[in-house]
Amino acid sequence: MTLEELRQNIDKLDDEVLELLNRRASLAQEVAKVKIKTEGKAEFYRPEREARVLKKIMQHNKGPLTNNQVAALFREIMSACLALEKPVSVAYLGPEGTFTQAAAAKHFGKFADIHPLNSIASVFREVETQGAQYGVVPIENSTEGIITHTLDEFVQSQLKICGEVEIPIHHNLLSKANDISEIKEVYAHQQSLGQCRRWLDDNLPEAKKIPVGSNAEAAKIVKDNLQAAAIAGSIAATIYELNILVRNIEDTERNTTRFLIIGNNEPEPSGNDKTTLLMATDNNPGSLYRMLEPFARFGVSMTRIESRPSRRMNWEYVFFVDIEGHKSLNGVKDAIKVLMDNGHIISILGSYPKSVRY
Repeated sequence: MTLEELRQNIDKLDDEVLELLNRRASLAQEVAKVKIKTEGKAEFYRPEREARVLKKIMQHNKGPLTNNQVAALFREIMSACLALEKPVSVAYLGPEGTFTQAAAAKHFGKFADIHPLNSIASVFREVETQGAQYGVVPIENSTEGIITHTLDEFVQSQLKICGEVEIPIHHNLLSKANDISEIKEVYAHQQSLGQCRRWLDDNLPEAKKIPVGSNAEAAKIVKDNLQAAAIAGSIAATIYELNILVRNIEDTERNTTRFLIIGNNEPEPSGNDKTTLLMATDNNPGSLYRMLEPFARFGVSMTRIESRPSRRMNWEYVFFVDIEGHKSLNGVKDAIKVLMDNGHIISILGSYPKSVRY
């Protein structure tokens, strides 16, 4: 087949793809009409539905496009179709150029209305007051551990966890300078400085390390200083017009941050879910065992437990527990009932689809 014939075939397929995309969009609009008619105050964004679609697409993919590529494409298709039904408003921990912005874009697509706020508490308040339908906040990093500010907000908030998203973290050294030898100061979020500690010690041992509120803030600070550098993602380099002096300076290749989607709705089972509980127990011998025993009794896998001060009295703690499965499933439901009857569960923070990795 000649080059011209190949191009003609591609053009023909492009027309077919365009027609199919518009047919899908028309069906999405019909779905919106049916929801409004039958549900009244309809919830258009369904995280469990999107998780099932992405999982199915990756299972059916035969290449040559990779699963990552087809998942990213279908995420944007779903985002565009959802915007025709009703644009989703999303608040995220800013400023612009952070990994949280990248997480919001990955989870909701580029057609969502996303806007930055300056603190985790502000994101919670924005969703609570309906300034945004959803919020995106960091919860843990694979090398630096849990983000305690996010956990503390859940103690006093009625919001639910509606989903999660994981972002591989690749840190770059950004600057207006043209060579690493010119750098006297390095700005970054405290966790990012920790994630790049070994590289900084080996390559910039004399440079002053200065923690700031976010890596995007660091990029903004150094944009007019030829002797300063920031640790940030490539999106910050574009936004603040900085040179990428060195790419991927993180000490651990598999450095990943997990983000939570917070909102007011409670997703239905997707088939691959987890549940997060806020729990408490008295300070007596065997109390922690009695709190956790029902999970083992009913065959429920616990994947994480974190303790935080309750803020109600000194030396009193609450526990954040992640378990496998949706709260409506047998086993999970049984364990939760026992724990509630015994007064251990303060709140079910959410049952939600696990992060779809792509």
